[in-house]
Amino acid sequence: MLGLGTVLLLTVLSPLQSPAPAAAAKPPTTAEVIAATKPGDWRALDPERTLYLELDSGRVVIELAPSFAPKHVENIRTLAREGYYDGLAILRAQENYVVQWGDPHAEDEQAEAQADDTASDAKPKARAMKHGARALPPEFVRPAKGLDFTTLTKIDGYAPEAGFSQGFPAGRDPRRGEAWLAHCYAMVGAGRGNTADSGSGAELYVVIGHSPRHLDRNITLVGRVVHGMERLTTLPRGTGPLGFYEQPAQHVPLRSIKVAADVPQPERTQLEVMRTDTPAFAALVESRRIRREEWFLVSTGHVELCNVPLVVRPVAAPR
Repeated sequence: MLGLGTVLLLTVLSPLQSPAPAAAAKPPTTAEVIAATKPGDWRALDPERTLYLELDSGRVVIELAPSFAPKHVENIRTLAREGYYDGLAILRAQENYVVQWGDPHAEDEQAEAQADDTASDAKPKARAMKHGARALPPEFVRPAKGLDFTTLTKIDGYAPEAGFSQGFPAGRDPRRGEAWLAHCYAMVGAGRGNTADSGSGAELYVVIGHSPRHLDRNITLVGRVVHGMERLTTLPRGTGPLGFYEQPAQHVPLRSIKVAADVPQPERTQLEVMRTDTPAFAALVESRRIRREEWFLVSTGHVELCNVPLVVRPVAAPR
C-alpha cells in the first residue's frame, strides 16, 4: 500500500506529464532590428552619386540612381557642375503631392536664345539652361535582368511585383522583363511636358505627400532625398494651380546644387544607408509588416511598399 507521500512523488515524476513550454522569444521591433545591425548591413553614399541642395534653411542630400536613369543622372551632374541650378528657385509646393524647382525664367531665356544664338555665348546660365533643356529619351523603365531586387509583395496595384533595388523602392514585371523606380515619399523625379521625351533634369521635383504611384512609368525618377526632407515638406504651399507660387517674391531661392564629390571632405554630410539586400533588411520589413511595439493593439500583417522605411544614419567623418 502506497503512502500519500509516495503518491505525490509519483505524480511529480510521472513521464506522462510534459514540462511547461518555455516562453517564445518576442520578435524584435523595428528599433531593435536596426540596433542589432552589423557594419555589413550598411553602405556609404557614393559622392559621385550624391547631390547637395543648399537652401537658406540648410542642406538637402539627394542620392542619385544612375542604374535606373543614367542619361538623366549624367545630365543633372553636368548641370550642377556648370552651376546651372545655382540661384534658381523652388517654384511649386503642392499640398500632399510635390515640391518642384527650376529656372523661373527658363521659357523667356529659351525664347531669347532661339531668337539670337549669340545670347547663349553671352550668358553662361542661358548656355547651361539651353544644354539642360535639350530633351532626353525617357527612362521610365529599365531591363530587370542583372538588377538586384528584394521582393516585398506580389500583391501591388501598380506593379506585378514590388520591392527594393539598390536602396530604392521599385516595381518589376517579370513577364516583360522590366523594372522601375516607384513614387514613394522623398523620391526625386525629372519634370517633363506632355511628350515622353520632354524631360532633361533641368527641373526636378520631390514627393512630399502620399505616394503618387500612378506616376510610376510616366516620369523619369532619378533618386531620392536621404536627408533634409523637413526643409522641403514645411515650405509654404503655393496658391496657384498645381501649387505653383503666383508671385516671384514667393519663390524659395536655391543657393546651389553641387555634386558631393566636388565638395571638400570636411564639408560633406557623412551618411550611410541601410542596404536592402540583406537578412537585416528582411527582418526590418517583417517588423513593419507585423508591428510588435506595445502601443499597437491590432497588427494587420501587411505593409505597403512606400511604408517600409529606408533607413539612413549619420556616421563619423573620416580622419
